[in-house]
Amino acid sequence: MKKSLTFLMLLFIVIMASGCETWHGVKKDTANGAEWSKDKVNDGAKYIEKKTE
Repeated sequence: MKKSLTFLMLLFIVIMASGCETWHGVKKDTANGAEWSKDKVNDGAKYIEKKTE
């Protein structure tokens, strides 16, 4: 019983440690994705503007 409890606590700590790093990465990628999307929309609008002139 004590061995399984120790294993579960260790597993929980590992998940929490990796989860914090992963969450930081998700926030960073989301912010970069918004900027990337804005750039792509602007590029698309400029392309359409050139083709319709």
